[in-house]
Amino acid sequence: MSIKYNVAVVGATGAVGEELFRVMAELNFPVGELLPLASAKSVGTNIEFNGKEYPVIELTETVFEENEVHIAFFSAGGSISAKFAKYAVEGGAVVIDNTSHFRMEPNIPLVVPEVNPEDIALWRETGIIANPNCSTIQMVQALKPLDDLYGIERVDVSTYQATSGAGKAGMEELVQQMQDFFAFKLDETKKEAFMHQIALNVIPQVDKAMDNGFTKEEEKMIYETQKILHKDIAVAATCVRVPVLRSHSESITVTFDKDIDVNVNKIREAINNFENVEVMDDLPNGIYPMPIISTDTDTTFVGRIRKDIYAQNIVHFFNVADQVRVGAATNSVRIGLKWIELQQDDMIC
Repeated sequence: MSIKYNVAVVGATGAVGEELFRVMAELNFPVGELLPLASAKSVGTNIEFNGKEYPVIELTETVFEENEVHIAFFSAGGSISAKFAKYAVEGGAVVIDNTSHFRMEPNIPLVVPEVNPEDIALWRETGIIANPNCSTIQMVQALKPLDDLYGIERVDVSTYQATSGAGKAGMEELVQQMQDFFAFKLDETKKEAFMHQIALNVIPQVDKAMDNGFTKEEEKMIYETQKILHKDIAVAATCVRVPVLRSHSESITVTFDKDIDVNVNKIREAINNFENVEVMDDLPNGIYPMPIISTDTDTTFVGRIRKDIYAQNIVHFFNVADQVRVGAATNSVRIGLKWIELQQDDMIC
């Protein structure tokens, strides 16, 4: 008989929380009891999972004492994780945190299961595993096989980030602004989720400005990549918000050791053979990754792979993945599944 695990989802009514339930069902996550947790204003609503309705319960400091929880997915914002994760750990749960709060803590593993699954074992020190930034996840999935192949020295990336990165409010704001545009009311439209109008526009700022001229989102991509790959790769990021509902895109330039003569066919093969990554790369026939292809999938798509015209050790490519799934919910669930494997291996030993 397979072992079941009691699972709590903090932020159960949010965009990522809702997706977590879908992904757990699709990946046959061994759920025993399910505990949807949210703020008091969500109490009274229900969550549907595998054909059964579960009432949303208020997140409190004592809820993990009152309910036996083995795995707690946190996806309700950094301040919520900062306050409540410790109570989940004290209650006996492993916390898989989808916020930025714990990511750069040196004693907390930051995990993309296809890239650094061995780091999951470090969870015992704090009881917490951090889920990386959405843009970092899809990038390192493509970088890992290339680093294994040639050894990466530098990465330059520009992102095209969907409004889903700002949650439900971001997606709703794009839809509302497009409706206002067609109603000739765009000058009256609300700008709440984003600093500027997002419809028919791009905004070259994601997250707050830092003193060095980068944004917090860009710094996340820089330092998280180094932590995940266990390597001081030089990374420069420019993060841009675009009027797309779901799926982030990235234009990536990778510089290898100066003595490397890149073989593009080997690069395509290495990326395509990597777990949960698929190459779509036929430029003459218009076949390459786009948000409409990756949305609602668990695959990171890579295309436009080409060698630099001037340098033999540089390659350029484009990748796309669903931010809500690959960049958040799916990666969290995959971490959970790997953690379960680790526990079962320990039981066998």
